[in-house]
Amino acid sequence: MLKLTDVHAYYGKSHVLHGVHFEVRPHEIVALLGRNGSGRSTTVKAIMGLVDCTGHVVFKDRELLGHKAFEIAHAGIGYVPENRDIFPTLTVHQNLLLGQKGRSGLRIRVPRAANAPPWGAARAASVGARERRWSFDDMYTLFPRLKERQHTEAGVLSGGEQQMLTLCRTLMGDPELIMIDEPTEGLAPKIVELVAQYLRELKRRGISVLLVEQKLTIALEVADRCLVMGHGQIVFEGTPTELRGNAYIRKEWLEV
Repeated sequence: MLKLTDVHAYYGKSHVLHGVHFEVRPHEIVALLGRNGSGRSTTVKAIMGLVDCTGHVVFKDRELLGHKAFEIAHAGIGYVPENRDIFPTLTVHQNLLLGQKGRSGLRIRVPRAANAPPWGAARAASVGARERRWSFDDMYTLFPRLKERQHTEAGVLSGGEQQMLTLCRTLMGDPELIMIDEPTEGLAPKIVELVAQYLRELKRRGISVLLVEQKLTIALEVADRCLVMGHGQIVFEGTPTELRGNAYIRKEWLEV
């Protein structure tokens, strides 16, 4: 579904990613792990077109590099940033409403594989098949606290409630793949478990997930595969069981 090949990313003259290769397959959760500064957040920003980069980022047979973030979002990729961007003066319900994708959508006109259908036809069929996947009721069922607070301005919500809102607002755009950057950072254990339930529900409904996470416990619990980053490169790829059994990788690249 999503494939990165030889991706290099830069902040000005600073070379941050050094030839990143990996893929996210349909209906799986991939955990992207590593210490702070290893390049995890830069990787998801590169996919979303938010940093300068070279190489190839291909989503459903279409190259994404060179396109704007809103075009990439309309192509079917959702992004939950680490800083929980919400509209503080709007209510919970209004924030969710803003997350909905318009029926017409925007299209990326890029070269396609010979056997791939035209982008417009593929997207129209996809939207038609998936437009009712997520609803307000779904969001309020996933996180009942949001239903209780639906008429409350988002700016007065707790950190955990704002994280719930950010996760749900991204889903209202009906992505086929969602990238989530540090969703459990600073959250109480009870909210962390709610986030884990959310991730499992995404997988149950066929959403692919690229999860950037520092808490090894939750990543190993929900992920199908784990990637470990170090110095802007992928230094390990394997199953959670294989990562648990690799003491060298954990000590060298994960443990403090």
